[in-house]
Amino acid sequence: MGPDLLLLSNSTNHRQPYLGHAIPLIGSFLGPDVDTVAFVPYAGVTVDYDRYANLVAEKFAAAGFSVVSVHESRDPADVVRGADAIAVGGGNTFRLIERLYEFGLRKAIREEVLAGKPYIGWSAGSNVACPTIRTTNDMPIVEPPGFDALDLVPFQINPHYLDSHPEKHQGETREQRIMEFIELNPNTYVVGLREGSTMEVRGGKATLHGDKPCRVFVSGQEPREVGPDDNLTFLFRNDA
Repeated sequence: MGPDLLLLSNSTNHRQPYLGHAIPLIGSFLGPDVDTVAFVPYAGVTVDYDRYANLVAEKFAAAGFSVVSVHESRDPADVVRGADAIAVGGGNTFRLIERLYEFGLRKAIREEVLAGKPYIGWSAGSNVACPTIRTTNDMPIVEPPGFDALDLVPFQINPHYLDSHPEKHQGETREQRIMEFIELNPNTYVVGLREGSTMEVRGGKATLHGDKPCRVFVSGQEPREVGPDDNLTFLFRNDA
């Protein structure tokens, strides 16, 4: 049937509290069978892990879930195996994947999710649900052992996708950067997930939540806008 995933572009919408736009969706996604959620804070760089975990725990508690952070254990993978669901927070994707390799979490999370455990990610946490982290927006502030990620979906996500290009700015747009990626990776779909948007994956099918379309890129085709009411099953085909 495939894994159950809730992949958020961002944690905070403009003028809204942290995860304010997402908590109702998180509550319905996890449902009554989930009690404890293992939280992975390792994308955090300028935020203390304790503070990060406490913030997430406070927000999840409002939806009726308890959070235990993997950084509090000598065996982070054991925390993942013992929880009912997994949440991976945002921050720097390179730091996150480095730590996932370091603590054996890349293998443990993938195994648990493929066995049926729900997965929630936002920003960097959505990046690592993809085959690789190569469509992140982040700087490589550390050098991880590799770019291979959890490979829970067959497509790539670019979170925080932006259409704007400031006047007189001579750098590449986000679209141009993604076009470079698909030029060299012609068989891979890339989903530009705008802020406020969430992709829910269940049973090999994807549903877009939010009031904005996502922008989908694949080599040989013009980028297309795909809205919440559109069919996204093409993302799971191998004939991109």
